[in-house]
Amino acid sequence: MPRLRILSAVAQVTAYLREKLVRKHWTGTMPGVLRLEEELGVNRKTVEAALRELEHDGLLGSRGPGCRRLILRHRGREAVRPMRVAILLGALSDRKSDYIVELQHALLEAGHAAFFPAKGLLEIGMDVKRVARLVGQTAADAWVVLAGSREVLAWFSAEASPSFALFGHRAGLPIAATGPNKVPAISAATRQLITFGHRRIALLCRRLRRLPEPGVSERAFLAELAAHGLATGAFNLPDWEENTEGFHELLGSLFRVTPPTALIVDEAPQFVATLQFLARRGIPVPGKVSLICTDPDPTFAWCKPTIAHIRWDSGPLVRRIVRWAANVSRGRTDVRQTFVPAEFVAGGTIGPVPGG
Repeated sequence: MPRLRILSAVAQVTAYLREKLVRKHWTGTMPGVLRLEEELGVNRKTVEAALRELEHDGLLGSRGPGCRRLILRHRGREAVRPMRVAILLGALSDRKSDYIVELQHALLEAGHAAFFPAKGLLEIGMDVKRVARLVGQTAADAWVVLAGSREVLAWFSAEASPSFALFGHRAGLPIAATGPNKVPAISAATRQLITFGHRRIALLCRRLRRLPEPGVSERAFLAELAAHGLATGAFNLPDWEENTEGFHELLGSLFRVTPPTALIVDEAPQFVATLQFLARRGIPVPGKVSLICTDPDPTFAWCKPTIAHIRWDSGPLVRRIVRWAANVSRGRTDVRQTFVPAEFVAGGTIGPVPGG
């Protein structure tokens, strides 16, 4: 069952007005802000923000202060051409993530056919040849690639079909992209652990985040350790076989001799698996081990103690992809890379190092 995402007032008004435009409820020009404010029962700022979103999407055109906005779609100006947009997931389980559900719905609302190929990147081992085969066998006009490796995204950036990188190793590549900027949050989380006295801290992340070189967030983590005089090595960014058995083997090896006192775990599923492993071993959190997740998850709201994690809003990511799709459908080149801010939320799963 898809996770419920509560849309902001601006997002709800934008979706409502977009649907009205698609159904040709108005022609020529939009109603004025005051009329929309009265009709929708929301404040002027919300209406203005929604209208600006529709301008960004190319559905409306501004004629200046005090003038009603032009409806571009119905005047034949750069109308959006429906596309088949393939969303290539990191793993097929990502399909249930709230932001992926939101992305698919937003693309459908914009008039595109958004669908998922039969396999995700992890199922085909991030193998570029297998990716090329999958792309060749899939009828798609454009691709959204979730958490791609450097090699995979480099291949997509060189292909004729337009592609968009959601997360992944995209820095420096000529490919449109977006994702959260976790660097300040990772640094803040690491500093908090060090302040609590932790010295044996490991960051558990997928191989694509570590090879061929650590990603920007991982480098920020290592740099923070080094800035406090802590030696860094394989213990801090351990390698593991990317499946359930491999992850639990990693946890077993970490806690066999000289265990870490703090773990930063990338992705919510691995975080939950870590909690389960520690509970089975009778290792209390945060009494013996402090835990931080690098992503938000709706289930965290139900947890006590609260979960220490890094929070970011998926709304701007979804809107950026929809705008990219609109640009591509009009024949425009769009390889702009954007970031959304992320923040560290200190929760009840972190505390002082055992023994002070």
